[in-house]
Amino acid sequence: MYNLIIYLYLLGVAIYSLFNEKVRKMWKGEREAVRILREKVDPNARYVWFHAASLGEFEQGRPIMEEFRRRHPEMKILLTFFSPSGYEVRKNYEGADIICYLPLDTILNARSFLRAIRPEMAFFIKYEFWYNYLHILKHRNVPVYSVSSIFRPKQIFFRWYGKQYGLVLKCFTHFFVQNEISRKLLSQIGVSNVSVTGDTRFDRVLQIKEQAKNLPHVERFAKAGSQLTMVVGSSWEADEDVYLPYFEQHKDLRLIIATHVVSKERVAKLQQRLEQMGRKVVRYSEVSGKDASSLSILDEADVMLIDCYGLLSSIYQYADIAYVGGGFGVGIHNIVEAAVWYKPVVFGPNNERFQEAHDLLEAKGGFQVCCKNSFREIMDKLRSDENFKSKASEIAGNYVKESSGATYKILDFVENQLKSL
Repeated sequence: MYNLIIYLYLLGVAIYSLFNEKVRKMWKGEREAVRILREKVDPNARYVWFHAASLGEFEQGRPIMEEFRRRHPEMKILLTFFSPSGYEVRKNYEGADIICYLPLDTILNARSFLRAIRPEMAFFIKYEFWYNYLHILKHRNVPVYSVSSIFRPKQIFFRWYGKQYGLVLKCFTHFFVQNEISRKLLSQIGVSNVSVTGDTRFDRVLQIKEQAKNLPHVERFAKAGSQLTMVVGSSWEADEDVYLPYFEQHKDLRLIIATHVVSKERVAKLQQRLEQMGRKVVRYSEVSGKDASSLSILDEADVMLIDCYGLLSSIYQYADIAYVGGGFGVGIHNIVEAAVWYKPVVFGPNNERFQEAHDLLEAKGGFQVCCKNSFREIMDKLRSDENFKSKASEIAGNYVKESSGATYKILDFVENQLKSL
């Protein structure tokens, strides 16, 4: 049944690729992957394989790849992606020796792919459970590790109709899960090779913080006057319907917005909406490259629109309060990226799949809003009670710091296990 579904999916991708550029890139990349491997693989080298579905999973796996490289410079790294949103952004990542798409999980593709690379071990990041790849790896006695994985009762593995597919979990050498709930769920279906090590994303955001850029234009804008500044990361229109009414009523607040999708149309539409509210807007591209100390517009404007990619993780350092978007649609984006800077984090209700959101909510370092009214309530509290805001900031930052270290736990375990074989 699984292979039938895969072939039907393959047919659907082939047809959809005729009409969608993103799918077309994936379809072309998957078909070329084995050829790329045959051309680039060094037959005398030893390879370890890391697979990440998309960009978010790559960021989770990146600390492990880089620490593995530091410990084992004699081995080469193969990095594969399933989604163009990961591959197209990181296809030139210098931490891997070969980067390509992962061909869809047919038996023929899996055999050809693994025959070309012959990895000595494999790491699958978070949610990847490809049935044919994993069974062939197990048959070849290749150690396979699932890292930063998280499981929930509603997943197919824990339903009566998913028992057959659930056998794929038996192919992993070890699971490094994010929480105790995941360990217990796996135990219920007879999977005991599990360690609770946490999420490697905490290690990654600490790395990012150490490498943060100084942004003098953003700093001058944020510090102009005595107003509080809120940084909004990955903003969607549904988020703006919640937080913008508050800023329309409170002219004394400053706002920095990084939209999730950066395009001329999206930024122009948001700027028009803000100006209709009576806010003075400056785009980052208007001032970037100029002397920040001489730009009075940075003092006069009360909203800055970030109309480029790659700055958000550094911009959070200039916030008094952070709002992370996506919680009124696809799911919240990276709240840890803001919390690492010791900022209280506000986000929408679609956060049930994110352990870090639950943890910050419970600890009161993060705050969920469900509408304009609840946003107003938490903003009034954060603005009026400095002790409350300071405590939330401290909780958020300490949570990230105390949750780090998964990378070293995972690799120490792997190395000790391999020595005992």
